Amino acid sequence: MTSHPAGRDDADAAPSPEATAPDVPASDVPAPDTEPPGTAEADAVASDAAEPGHEATAAETVTQTAAQTAAGTRDTGAIRVDGRRNPRGSLTAAAGLGAVGLAAALIGGGSPSIIAAVAGVAAGLLAAFSLFLAAFRAQPGQRPRPAAWRWLAVGTLTWLVGIGLRPVADGTPFVLTFADLLLLVGSVLMAIGCGVAVTPSAYSRSAFRQAADAYLGAASIFTVGWVLLLGPAFQKAEEPGAFFSTLALPIVCLFAACAVAPAVAAARSGGRVVGLAGVIVLGAITVAEVSTALARLSGDDPPLATVLIAPAAFLVLAVAPWLDQRRLRRPLPIALTAATPLVLVGVATVAVAVQAISGNRDAALSAIAASVVLVLLGRLFVLLVETAGMRRLVDVGERQLRQLAENTGDLVLVCDHDGVIREIGAAVQETYGYCPDDLEGRPMFDYIHPEDVPGIQALLRRMTSEDDGPDGPGTCRIACRVRAADGTWRPTESVATRDVRNEDQILVSVRDMSDQVALRNQVTHLTFHDGVTGLPNRAYFEERAREVLARRGSGRTAVIFLDLDGFTGVNDSVGHASGDYLLGQAARRLRSAVRADDTLARWGGDEFAVLLEGGVSTGSDAQTAIDLAERLVRAVSSEPFRVADRDMALTASVGVAFAEDGLSAGDLLRNADVAMSRAKELGGRRVEVFAAHMHADVVRRLEIAADLQRALLDNQFAVEYQPVVDLATSRVTAVEALVRWWRGNTFVPPEQFLGPAEDTGLIVPLSEWILREACNEVAAWRASSLDIGLSLNLSLRQITAPRFVETVSQALAESGLPASALTLEVIEEMLVEDAEDTINKLSQLRALGVRLAIDDFGTGYASLAFLRQLPVDMIKIDPSFVSGLGRDETLTLLTRTIVRLGHDLGLIVVAEGIERPEQLELLREMGCTRGQGYLVGRPMAARGVDSLMRTPLQNTA
Repeated sequence: MTSHPAGRDDADAAPSPEATAPDVPASDVPAPDTEPPGTAEADAVASDAAEPGHEATAAETVTQTAAQTAAGTRDTGAIRVDGRRNPRGSLTAAAGLGAVGLAAALIGGGSPSIIAAVAGVAAGLLAAFSLFLAAFRAQPGQRPRPAAWRWLAVGTLTWLVGIGLRPVADGTPFVLTFADLLLLVGSVLMAIGCGVAVTPSAYSRSAFRQAADAYLGAASIFTVGWVLLLGPAFQKAEEPGAFFSTLALPIVCLFAACAVAPAVAAARSGGRVVGLAGVIVLGAITVAEVSTALARLSGDDPPLATVLIAPAAFLVLAVAPWLDQRRLRRPLPIALTAATPLVLVGVATVAVAVQAISGNRDAALSAIAASVVLVLLGRLFVLLVETAGMRRLVDVGERQLRQLAENTGDLVLVCDHDGVIREIGAAVQETYGYCPDDLEGRPMFDYIHPEDVPGIQALLRRMTSEDDGPDGPGTCRIACRVRAADGTWRPTESVATRDVRNEDQILVSVRDMSDQVALRNQVTHLTFHDGVTGLPNRAYFEERAREVLARRGSGRTAVIFLDLDGFTGVNDSVGHASGDYLLGQAARRLRSAVRADDTLARWGGDEFAVLLEGGVSTGSDAQTAIDLAERLVRAVSSEPFRVADRDMALTASVGVAFAEDGLSAGDLLRNADVAMSRAKELGGRRVEVFAAHMHADVVRRLEIAADLQRALLDNQFAVEYQPVVDLATSRVTAVEALVRWWRGNTFVPPEQFLGPAEDTGLIVPLSEWILREACNEVAAWRASSLDIGLSLNLSLRQITAPRFVETVSQALAESGLPASALTLEVIEEMLVEDAEDTINKLSQLRALGVRLAIDDFGTGYASLAFLRQLPVDMIKIDPSFVSGLGRDETLTLLTRTIVRLGHDLGLIVVAEGIERPEQLELLREMGCTRGQGYLVGRPMAARGVDSLMRTPLQNTA
């Protein structure tokens, strides 16, 4: 089963039926020099079945095998020559030579012996050439083995030399000559080649049984021949010894043929064609020699047909190596092979009885009959011993098989070729809930999923109709779904094997794969889902976005990114376990807010993502995505989250991006992330839709961040000072140090680089440099009898730095600036983020004598509780309040309240952003202690501060 990262609904389905055909060793398949037609199609089918994550169904497997067969890639055992199966050119030329020689002998009117010699030599040469060529071209491990071709070729050469020498051999026709000896040796060698060519069956592997059957068959045939032909001829023979010497060759050939024939009949495919051709040759020699001997006894020449029997048989042997060795598909039944010698004995017995009844008694027949009886008795004894041993083996094997079937976790069953269950193990009750007796006699296809049945039936038909492989009965693997008694479909994997005890039956081992499939589905789910929230994870979301963009039609796809504002504080205050619990609550709220067709995923950390699949087009329909984004914000902030017995109020920053033509999934996700970051920069709890300039801003910020490090090393920064005056006396009491950056000749505004510096952490070394520069400058002014203080803004990164307190103390010590002359300003939000650590470090600085101020007071989260915990010396009114003085009654009232609060707490109150004279007058009227702004003094370099400190405010204004 192939897992899909998009989590398809059919992920839990069982695997489709699949099977593996009997393996054929690679060495058995010669590689052709040229690609046969159809190979490309077969390779295409095979490659599809072999792809990662792909499981072939049963139908696909059958299709693949058929394609391979059509392409000629399956091993048939036929010899290949230069990529072609039949060497037609060479064989045609050799056959032509043989035909010319035979025709010359016939036309020349030669004697039968000359005709036999010429035809035998021509046919023998053709057969020997074909056999030697087959041995040379045969591949290692191929059936039949190359040794068989060599034995047959050598035997054929020996025989043709003998047949060629016969006409010129010395001696009478009935004397055993050197040529006859060569013929005998050649026949024996050919018999050995036939035996080597075939793979013997279990029946023919007993040497005694094979020898006994060979003798019984040969003796029976000889007896019948003696009664019908040889006996009367023997009575007419003048020299009995010469007569029997003439029969030596046919007797040897007859015995050799009877010895090899049972092995050929019962052998598996792979050499039976050649073995059968060898038996035909031996039989033809026997018939030809007997016919020749009988003709000579009568003083006649042997018939021409008799003379040509052996050459014709050798022509069959010459063609045999180039035939499909799998044509004889099935071996003969063992019962028929074993019964053949007994049938021959019965026929011989009838012939002997008929002769005895007619009054003709023959001592030779009596001797043969006695030997046959003795061999039969020995054969019977051996058969009884083997049968008893086999019965014991069968009993032991059945017991072991039964125990194995009962104790193994797999289900073992036996069925016939139609799928009807004949035997089934007891495991079926424990695994599937069926009683074994209820299933026996029923088709197993009734319990297999209907979609899997056709493929399995095709596999079984193919397995039962094809020949066995060289290593044993055919085997195939099947994956299908099986119905249990409770109605559920169980995924299974099975191995079906042809039963060696009964070839009409199939042995099937079935393994329940439910646990493995469930585990695989669980692993797939965990791979593409988040373990904390149960939502799809980032990998799933990215893949899903690519799929949607690839197939989207009308309408625009939208992506929404959401970040939980303030979630870091939850982890820091109540721990990560509680933070994970809060994420689970947030996921449930977000899931209830999205539509059914939308994809909600946890992107990572405290970020979530939503994919809107189409249906969002330009104009008013785009409002659908924005409305959903706003619903997500409300879902998060509508009520606090209950975590660790506390109520945690969170908000969300949301970014929305729409897909455009040519926009990749990665770019779409990036745009949504940029829009979300923009919403977070603007204070959170808002929705921002991506615009092109946002990405440009991000790129610019990245470029600035990359240049900051080099700017620190190249001293591209400078410090300017903005005066702080006493509004009552118009005297400059302090200066606020401000950083300036000149990148070459270009001035970079602080709002463009302070944010990236904070994000990258470079704000810490930059702030340390400003601290040292400003402390040294102010210390020099104080050394010249100018009573002036220094104010510095702190960043959250700077305060949380490990050696923050030591850095400030060291800067004061190195510059000689008194600690009381240094005022450090913090914004109100810093007192909320990690409040305990922040207040602790600021308290340490306060203990050193450093003064503390709250900057932008009135706009953040500070409360009187923080003012009580942190002993500050000063509050600075935010410029947004000062800008409304004299124009906005509410802002004027709020400013007056802050000034009064500062006086009541004994704090110095500084008004920031004084730009108009009426603002200055109102602040003096309210009793504001100090002020700063462009009206009283712009930021300036150090050289301009000295003259300003000696100029009264009214003159400056």
